[in-house]
Amino acid sequence: MAPPPPLQATITRLPDTSTAPVAVVNQPLPWRHTFISLKVRNFRIFAMGHFIAVVALWMQRIAQDWLVLQLSGSVTAVGITVALQFLPSLFLGPWAGMMADRFAKRKILMLCQSVAAVLAAVLAVLALSQRIEVWHIYAIALALGLVTVLDQPARQVFVNELVGPAYLRNAISVNSTVFQLGGLIGPAVAGLLLTAVGAGWAFAANAVACCSTVAMLLTLRTDQLHLSAPARKRKGMLKEGLNYALSKPTIYWPWLMAGFIAVFAMSLPVLLAAFADHVYDVGAGGYGLLNALVALGALAGAITSARRRQLRLRSVMLGAGMYGLMLCLASLAPSMVWFGAAMVLAGFWCLMFLTAANQLVQISSNMAIRGRVMSLYIMVLIGGQAIGGPMIGWLAEHFDPHTAILVSGAVPALAAATVALVLARRDQLMLKVDLKDRRRLMTIVRKRAGRGRGQHPGGGPAAATR
Repeated sequence: MAPPPPLQATITRLPDTSTAPVAVVNQPLPWRHTFISLKVRNFRIFAMGHFIAVVALWMQRIAQDWLVLQLSGSVTAVGITVALQFLPSLFLGPWAGMMADRFAKRKILMLCQSVAAVLAAVLAVLALSQRIEVWHIYAIALALGLVTVLDQPARQVFVNELVGPAYLRNAISVNSTVFQLGGLIGPAVAGLLLTAVGAGWAFAANAVACCSTVAMLLTLRTDQLHLSAPARKRKGMLKEGLNYALSKPTIYWPWLMAGFIAVFAMSLPVLLAAFADHVYDVGAGGYGLLNALVALGALAGAITSARRRQLRLRSVMLGAGMYGLMLCLASLAPSMVWFGAAMVLAGFWCLMFLTAANQLVQISSNMAIRGRVMSLYIMVLIGGQAIGGPMIGWLAEHFDPHTAILVSGAVPALAAATVALVLARRDQLMLKVDLKDRRRLMTIVRKRAGRGRGQHPGGGPAAATR
C-alpha cells in the first residue's frame, strides 16, 4: 500500500529560522483520519509489534514492583527499584542521544530489545525457581535501565524515519495510544497472573515479547524509511545539543515542566502500590486495577491528542497543571471508587501533557540534532523518576500515602501555574470572558493593541509558541 497523501496543513515557523517548519493542522480532523499514520505500512507493523511489547512490559513492571513489595514489605524498596531502572538515563542520556544521531536507529533498537529479552528471561527463571531475592530485582532493574537509556532516544527518532515529517505529530499520538492501550491491558493481566500463578510468568511473557519486537524490526521495508544522514563524530556534540535546546522556548519550557512532573508525579505506580496495600487492602488484583484505570484515562488522552488542532506551550502547561490538580483531588477521595475515578482523570491529563511536550520538542528540532535533543528531554523525564521514586516512596511510608500523593500533585500544579503566568506576562496576554458567546466563553488575548491576533512579537505566527 502506498503511503497516504499528506493532510492539508499550514506551515508555521518558529522565531529561530534554523528550526524545521512545524506542520499544524488547523481544521478539525475527520474521525477516519484520527490514526492516519497507521496507513503507512512500516509504521503499522511497528505499532503492532510495539503494542505486544508494551502489554508484556507493563506486566513485568507490575509484577516486579509487587514482588519487591511482598519480599521486602517496604514501599521505599519499590521506589528504589524504580530509581535503579531510571538512574542510567540521568547520567548517560546525552551520550545515548549522540549514539542515536550517529548510528542506525533500527539496529540500535534490535540490539536493545535482544538484551532486554535476556534480562526478562533471567528474572523469569529466578522467580519460577523460587530463588529470587530483592537484590536480584535491583540488579536487573539497573541493567534494564542501561538498555532503556539507549533504546528511548533511538525509538523516538525512529518514528520520524517510519512516517516522515508530514505524519510525525499523528504518529507520536498513535504511539502514545498504543502505549496506553498496552498499559490498560498489561496491569489487568499482570494482576490475574500474580494471583493465579505468580510473577515468573509475567517476566517470561516479556522475554517472548522482546523477541517478537526484534522479528518485527527485521520485517520492515528499509527502502521505505525516511532515513537522515548520520551525524559525524566531532568535539562538542553534546554541548551543541544543549545550547540548541536552551535557545528555543518551545524546547526548554517543556523540559522544565517535564522535570517537575518526573520528580514529583511520575512515580504513580509507587503510590498505587501503597494505596492498594496499606489503604484499601485490595492485594495484587486491586493494584493491577488501579494501574489499568490510569491507563484507561491515558488512552482517552492519547486519542484526544491525536485530534488536537494546534500545538502550543499553553497546551503543555494546561496538561501539567490539570494532572497535578487531579492528584491533589485523589488525596481527598473518601473511597476506592472515587480514588479510581480520580486516577482515570489523572491518566487523561498526564497523557495530554506528555504528548504535547513530546510533540513540541520533536517538531522544534532539526533531524540532524533531534537525537541529542530528545535524549536530553528523556534524561529529564526518566532521570527525574530516579530521584522521585525513592522520595515519594519514603513520604508514603513515613507519613502516609495521602500526604505523598498530595505533594506529588501540588508541586507540579504550582509550577505549571507559575510558568503560565511568566509566559502570559512575557507575551502581554490576558484572559477575556465573554458571557454572550457560549462557544468562546473564555479566550486569551493580548493586552496591547497594534499586533494582529496570533502574531508572534518577532512577526511570525505564534501557533506553536504560546
